[in-house]
Amino acid sequence: MLAPESKQLLLVLDAEVLCSALMCKAVDIPDLLDRASQRSDKLHSLSNMLALELESDLPAIGRVTMPRPAMCHTSSLLTPNDKEQALQVSESTLMSLARSLLKAWQYPVGVLSNSANLLPHQSKASISNKLQELQEHSRNLEDGLDVLSGKMGPTAQILSTLPYRGGSDLGQDKMSKLINFNFLLSCLRRDSHKIDSFLKVLRCRAANMQPNLC
Repeated sequence: MLAPESKQLLLVLDAEVLCSALMCKAVDIPDLLDRASQRSDKLHSLSNMLALELESDLPAIGRVTMPRPAMCHTSSLLTPNDKEQALQVSESTLMSLARSLLKAWQYPVGVLSNSANLLPHQSKASISNKLQELQEHSRNLEDGLDVLSGKMGPTAQILSTLPYRGGSDLGQDKMSKLINFNFLLSCLRRDSHKIDSFLKVLRCRAANMQPNLC
């Protein structure tokens, strides 16, 4: 469970970064994108921090046997590979991609959060707290993007189905739990980076910035 002061901090951040559905409808797109980019930046920062923390304690055999990125449940979604490619994609399509990736992590993030306290890891309590915070950021970002997509037209509201088929059990033995947890977290880090990158490109375009400054 999050400490009371941590919950208070999250509430303050939520008020600053996102807004209620009614308030958001009155805010223009550039401002909403700026707020969403702040949230996605935090989301990626947390996933990256967690992945690095877990990777450092993964035995060499675990690194060798861990599934490749192509096995991530979101790998079937075709996305830009870099900023230059993202700049060639329409705003509505970028929003659709960001929302599809984010919604594809609703259940898997819960699996990570519920499994954290069962990890054979000395920092499992800290990992669990970070994942709860990440879940909160993800929910609030999803709410904000739902409002944004409604302002950007039908294409932005299209969602690709990316089912997670891994189940809630990450393994019976210690090594399996560590390997599967690390793999799922590595997929989350990759996708949170994509979401953050797409939203930053959208924010840049909305502000009419030069492409080289995006």
